[in-house]
Amino acid sequence: MKGLKTLAIAVASTFGAASALAADYEWTFQTSAQAGDNFFAIEEAWAERVETMSGGRIDINLVPVGTVVAHNETLDAVGAGILQGHVTDPSYFSGKDPAFAMLGNLVGAWSEPKQMFNYMNYGGGKELFNELVNPYGLQFLGASATGVEAFLSTKPIRTVDDLKGIKMRAPEGMVQEVFAAAGASPVNLPGSEVYTSLEKGVIDAADYTVISTNHAQGMHEFAKYPLYPGFHSMPVIEVSMNKAIYDDLPADLKMILEVSVRDFAYDMVNRLDVANAAAVVEINNDPNIEIINWSDEERSKFRGIAKSQWANWASRSEMAGKAFDSVSGYLVDAGLMAAE
Repeated sequence: MKGLKTLAIAVASTFGAASALAADYEWTFQTSAQAGDNFFAIEEAWAERVETMSGGRIDINLVPVGTVVAHNETLDAVGAGILQGHVTDPSYFSGKDPAFAMLGNLVGAWSEPKQMFNYMNYGGGKELFNELVNPYGLQFLGASATGVEAFLSTKPIRTVDDLKGIKMRAPEGMVQEVFAAAGASPVNLPGSEVYTSLEKGVIDAADYTVISTNHAQGMHEFAKYPLYPGFHSMPVIEVSMNKAIYDDLPADLKMILEVSVRDFAYDMVNRLDVANAAAVVEINNDPNIEIINWSDEERSKFRGIAKSQWANWASRSEMAGKAFDSVSGYLVDAGLMAAE
């Protein structure tokens, strides 16, 4: 009995010592999400899964936006090794190359996340993204998304033509240019002012996040004609890391990272889909709110308008031109956009 007790103590001590060992790789990844965002918890769960899948060899410390550097400085910070990775919207870096905007939020391109995932994973997007970020010292691991954003409106917008004259909030850059080309009148407003601007009639509509978040914030008290599923903006969530570190990883850890990000992409979308579905049920039970779902024909018309603006952006850099050709070709081949 005494021998067994001694053996048990020795085994326990061995496991205790093993669990206390530091990971082979300890990294800090900064996200563009705030600590209180529901996105942040989903991203933290991804980091925890990487640790489990790697048998404790990789330990990712995921920190909220602004913890180490500003939201639009993570590209340089990861390349320099100040951060080891980031989980962010590539559009923040469009000042360095317009291709970041085209690959980060190509307005009107995707009607659902799966379309973008298929392009990234199987249509050449991943390779193109690495061609874009490798010169900055990053390796692109994969992309997720929160889903196609809903569209808030105080007036019924059933067709592309109904956008004409609509005063709306839209992010600066490509998003505004596309909506202006469709006949709307976009204005700059921070997200924090969307609620009061709709309430006071300063704007008629707004491009602003997913329908479950809109509903939780009470937007539909004023914007009683939400467009859902969305038809326009679906920001990419890029997961990239320092290329020099990545290149030195063993093959099994590289594969674990790739598979984990692919899983993370669907985890993010599916969790938010659950929240969106619950919100839609509540909205449909309110006779004062009407959800408008555009037809495939109207979605195709909007894509056509958006594509004219993509062409403008495509001329702004060599990589932007490559992104335009790559995505346009994929959309045509996939039957999501008519060939010219």
